[in-house]
Amino acid sequence: MYGQGRRRRRRRGDRDVGAPGQNLSGPSRDREFQPRERRDGSEDPPGPLIQKTPIILAKPPGERAKPLANTSVSGTPVLEKPIMLMKARDDGTKTGTPSEATAQPSGTGPSKIEREGQRPTQPVYQIQNRGMGASASSSAVDPTVGQSKLLPPEKMKHSIKLVDDQMNWCDSAMEYLRDQTDMLVVGVIGLQGTGKSTVMSLLSANTPEEDQRSYVFRAQTQEIKERGGNQSTGIDFFITQERVIFLDTQPMLSPSILDHLINNDRKLPPEYNLPHTYVEMQSLQIAAFLFTVCHVIIVVQDWFTDLNLYRFLQTAEMLKPSTPSASHDSAGSSGNDDGAEYYPHIVFLQNKAKRDDFCPRNLKNMHMVVDKLMAHSHLKYKGTLSMLDCNVFPGLGADYLSPEVNMFLLPVQENDGEENLTKAGPGTYPLFSLLPGYRGHPSFSTMVSKLRSQILTMPRCQLSHTILTEKNWFHYAARIWDGVKKSSALSEYSRLLC
Repeated sequence: MYGQGRRRRRRRGDRDVGAPGQNLSGPSRDREFQPRERRDGSEDPPGPLIQKTPIILAKPPGERAKPLANTSVSGTPVLEKPIMLMKARDDGTKTGTPSEATAQPSGTGPSKIEREGQRPTQPVYQIQNRGMGASASSSAVDPTVGQSKLLPPEKMKHSIKLVDDQMNWCDSAMEYLRDQTDMLVVGVIGLQGTGKSTVMSLLSANTPEEDQRSYVFRAQTQEIKERGGNQSTGIDFFITQERVIFLDTQPMLSPSILDHLINNDRKLPPEYNLPHTYVEMQSLQIAAFLFTVCHVIIVVQDWFTDLNLYRFLQTAEMLKPSTPSASHDSAGSSGNDDGAEYYPHIVFLQNKAKRDDFCPRNLKNMHMVVDKLMAHSHLKYKGTLSMLDCNVFPGLGADYLSPEVNMFLLPVQENDGEENLTKAGPGTYPLFSLLPGYRGHPSFSTMVSKLRSQILTMPRCQLSHTILTEKNWFHYAARIWDGVKKSSALSEYSRLLC
């Protein structure tokens, strides 16, 4: 059977153990043998083995020995795959820890049935499996690894589109939202060049000392300012780690957008005949949308005051979609059955204010003018924000501004370096010559900090008939935006304009 020159193949257990250092495969493969542990727990016999080309002998599947899955080396039963269930605590029995639940033996009847796939009656909460790696499949989870599942969501570094320049809804913001209800939605509207994006960046994630090119809402560049263009288009979205959603919008009634439509011969929707009508309807759609989905809306203006802006606000309020009722149907934008309609808080921000605007008498006059213009509005424009609470005017009493409107003044942004501070004249005393000049108001950084604290403490009213989570708010806002675009009131108003 075996001819001359051929050797009989031997199994691993039939090998001859030669003398130490003897190599039967040639001098080039002579090396020290290190005994290794077998899978069954035993060790190889001491001494060198013959190093040959490995030959894998596999038996048919039917003849393979099935390993015992539920028994370990010591003979104690263990589980194949640990299952961790977190149940609600409203039941009468005392709920054990997940480790106690997985430590039950598989021999008992109820635990075996539940382990084999029976759906529990109580809700099961699945923790996000992030950062677990290979330890997720083991029964013993490292506490430090388990804490990684409770990490805060990813921090946004820049804003993303909620509505693009074609007025289409975008779904990219959904991945940054969570299933929690403690949120605040802040929107902004204003004319072109008033500083909306800069204000929203300072309120959300940036400081005045940072470079404006790193702001989360990109501000106008010098080139865009020189040619009179606009930086923002559509609606931009940004959410902070404190779960505050900021919505930056394109300028209302923007002449640069109108100029772009005319010069580039962009095709208008069939329901709009003239470009200026389309621009105005875009602005009304955005304003009516913000009036429905925001808790706070900041109206930014850089001079006091533009009457057309207040007419625009009142028109957008009339075209605002009705708050859906609890029993709304597919047609259902008919409003609440009890007549309760939602209206947001509105804050008038006087940006780039001069020193004379901080005079108490002028401030009181501005409050009276805004109160007269917004007297017939349902928007919550007074009673929730006050500059008197910021100690900007320490000598004034709380009753000085009787019609106290939600108004705040921001001075012109300046650098607080020594070269930008106006020194006292040379004829003054030496001590006063070292002091900065009188500005009539705190610094820009101080005023921004006071405005941020006032905005973040605004009341968070219920936006709809039910309490919304962040993800539910996103779907609710998408439905409102689709309803605003198809609103019959807006279509009728556009026909009146034509």
